[in-house]
Amino acid sequence: MMDPPAALPSPPPPEPSGVPLSDRVRLVRNVLPPLIVLVVAVVEFAIGQLGTATGEQWAHLLFYGLVGPAVTFFSVEWIAEGTRARERTEHELRLTYAQLSASHARLSAVQELMRDLTEAPDMGAVVEVAARGAVRATGAVQATLTVPGGLSASASGEVTQAAEADAGRFPLRVPIPGGGALALHFDTPPTPETAALAQALAAEVATGVEAARQRTLDLMTLYSVDQSIRAERNMRRLLGRITRNMAERVRASARAAYLSDQDGTLRLEYAGDLGGEISGSGTLAPAFAARVAQAGTPLVATREEAAEAFPAEAGPEAASALGFPMRDEEGLVGVLVLGDTRPDTFEDARLPLLALLAGQATLAVRNARAYLYSEELAISDERARIAREIHDGVAQSLAFCALKLDIVARQLHAEPEKAEAEVKAATALLREQIREVRRSIFALRPIDLERYGLLETVRRYVEDFGEQNNLRTVLNVTGDIHLAPGDEAVVFRILQESLNNVAKHARAREVTVTLHGGTHVTLRVQDDGQGFDLAQTTGRVSSAGGLGLMQMRERVESRGGQYRVLSAPGHGTVVEAEMPQA
Repeated sequence: MMDPPAALPSPPPPEPSGVPLSDRVRLVRNVLPPLIVLVVAVVEFAIGQLGTATGEQWAHLLFYGLVGPAVTFFSVEWIAEGTRARERTEHELRLTYAQLSASHARLSAVQELMRDLTEAPDMGAVVEVAARGAVRATGAVQATLTVPGGLSASASGEVTQAAEADAGRFPLRVPIPGGGALALHFDTPPTPETAALAQALAAEVATGVEAARQRTLDLMTLYSVDQSIRAERNMRRLLGRITRNMAERVRASARAAYLSDQDGTLRLEYAGDLGGEISGSGTLAPAFAARVAQAGTPLVATREEAAEAFPAEAGPEAASALGFPMRDEEGLVGVLVLGDTRPDTFEDARLPLLALLAGQATLAVRNARAYLYSEELAISDERARIAREIHDGVAQSLAFCALKLDIVARQLHAEPEKAEAEVKAATALLREQIREVRRSIFALRPIDLERYGLLETVRRYVEDFGEQNNLRTVLNVTGDIHLAPGDEAVVFRILQESLNNVAKHARAREVTVTLHGGTHVTLRVQDDGQGFDLAQTTGRVSSAGGLGLMQMRERVESRGGQYRVLSAPGHGTVVEAEMPQA
């Protein structure tokens, strides 16, 4: 596209007169015929008074030879003046139309550029769209746009063959507000109007770049929040991360989370400020949080509500506050509140993004509560299982020992040899039960996977297991291992159960644990013990862990993995579990 031609100089307008030309023509048209008749009559009368034929002839010749051409000249001149005026008007109209057409084309190009900038999905697309739009709008033969961060894009327009040799001889560089520049190249010198248009385009490009940057930051924030809360099960840490991300977006100094309890009452679950976490958990929610919960939409607090929206330990009294309800199809989950000591801090807050973060918080809180509930159920089941095992195992064995000792007491003097044998049997049974209790305590002790990570936790457990059970243990770790937190817990649970079974049933001298990372993460536990018949023991439950082989298989397969056991009497046992990499 060529640069639109410069505006042609307008011809000078006609000199103003007291009466418009059209009125003068109309006047002449109405007055001239009777005036000519009157003049001719007067002249003819005057000529008739001469009295001589020669005088009359010369008088007629003089009158009609001079007055007729003069009248014709002035009549034609009036017509010509009207024609020239009409031509000047038509020229001005054509020029105005051309200018309006060029302005309309440029305005359309600017509007199209603004629309494309709005629809651009990322920063790279914004830069490319802006470069092409600058060529269309200004008629430049080439445009190059650079923005902060190293991004740049170029676009070229259509150049005629005659102007190809001179294309780009006239550059125009316009700085972009906020950083960067728009470099345009023309085949003719750009007009002041084109330069002004380029300045306006630069401002629009800056707006588009800032909007794209903001969208990118929003997506990064959402991704960061999603990653930080996806596997978080600790409610206070979860709420701390979410509210901190929201507070950073609007530079709020205080934040609080009020959750609905089983009775539907809002109570403080988490509060924090620039100094860290604030105490006061369990206190009733203030009136502002209750109003946000009832409204079901984000609300800005009044000055009085903001002053009471946070615990007294939060430091300086808040002058402004912003609340977001956490609600889903099941009802109210809670309310998140952001606050600051500055008044009107949240007047220009980007509510849609913050509301989306509050929605993520709703899902995360629901998941955390479900996880805590499942943990409570698991703890309850584990306690019931331990109670059964103590009753069926240790308690009965101790009762049996007590009976033997009663027999020993009666046989001690009458049959000392039998009494001695009974004491030895009871001693052996007690020692076995002591070992069983120690194995149970070791298997049930808490393991902090989140603190140490899977590899360090496995290393510690395998080492302690060998010392506890007087076995030689070997640990081999190869490859890169990346598992989701839930999968890590499953892998460690399988290791724990497998080693537990080795200690209880295998009578092994050595156990080898292998953890390999490839396309999958593979856990392999191999012992040199007595082995067993799989067909007879598949449903067996270990005394300490509580998971039989079938339960372990179901747990692994529910996470998309595979589980297998290889064993035969006298040939040891191999347990393998495969889990997909995260």
